[in-house]
Amino acid sequence: MAKRKEENMLIVSRGFSIFNSFFCVLVFLIVAYPLYYVLIASFSDPMMVSAGKVVFWPEGFTLKGYEMVLEENDLWIGYRNTIFYTVVGTLINIAVTFPAAYAVSRREFMPRRVIMLLFVFTMFFNGGLIPTYMLMRNLNMINTVWVFLLPFSLNVYNFIIVRSFFETGIPEELHDAAQLDGCGDFRYFMTIAMPLSRAIVAVIGLYYAVAHWNDYFTGLLYARDLCYKPLQLVLREILLVAQSSSQTGGTGSGYAILYVISMKYSIIIVSTIPLMIIYPFLQKYFVAGMMVGAVKE
Repeated sequence: MAKRKEENMLIVSRGFSIFNSFFCVLVFLIVAYPLYYVLIASFSDPMMVSAGKVVFWPEGFTLKGYEMVLEENDLWIGYRNTIFYTVVGTLINIAVTFPAAYAVSRREFMPRRVIMLLFVFTMFFNGGLIPTYMLMRNLNMINTVWVFLLPFSLNVYNFIIVRSFFETGIPEELHDAAQLDGCGDFRYFMTIAMPLSRAIVAVIGLYYAVAHWNDYFTGLLYARDLCYKPLQLVLREILLVAQSSSQTGGTGSGYAILYVISMKYSIIIVSTIPLMIIYPFLQKYFVAGMMVGAVKE
């Protein structure tokens, strides 16, 4: 009887594993195929794309869309600006988030609950778009690089994740032992806590970097000159100019409209490929950092 029950449990377990594997593969295909389609469409003849003949592989291989995008001089200005905003902005984010989260995580810091409540309050209530714009104007940050770096140097959600890591990820006995050896809070944070936080630094840094890289709304509101505009805004303007030219191009406008279709997919690839290159190098730390707060045996 016990053997029969064990066999039934084994069958159920195998059935669940098969169903789970099938479900995971299905979800992966649903998520991955649109990305794959954008990639193959960027290398395909726009006439094939508009006719719906591009499904699993490129049809009528062409690099015309990439040529139209890469020949724009403004593109490289946008790349320069976005790389600067991403690198410097992420460093500022980490420099602000981690010390603040560490301070709030310490139990001996008496006002930590009040400060945490004030941080969480800002997640649900803020001044709104117009007061924020007026504040930036009064601070003389309009049309400067600082508007991309300083005003949003701390994300409360990331701040809570880092605080949870400092509370649960580093043993309190380590802090007690360091204090017995005469190590102060600042030295403990810089020489012990931060080196042990490499995984969470990679995760939070990636979160901040992706947010900076994809940010176009800040440039749309606060940047007037091309020398300050991020890549996303520059690509948007390139696409709008191409669409406008194709609609007023006369006899050849039909082909121009088709190439604008190819240009759209090329712009998506051009704007996302740097992050796709960086992610594999951070994957090890990313997976480890995502396990923060998980139940460990």
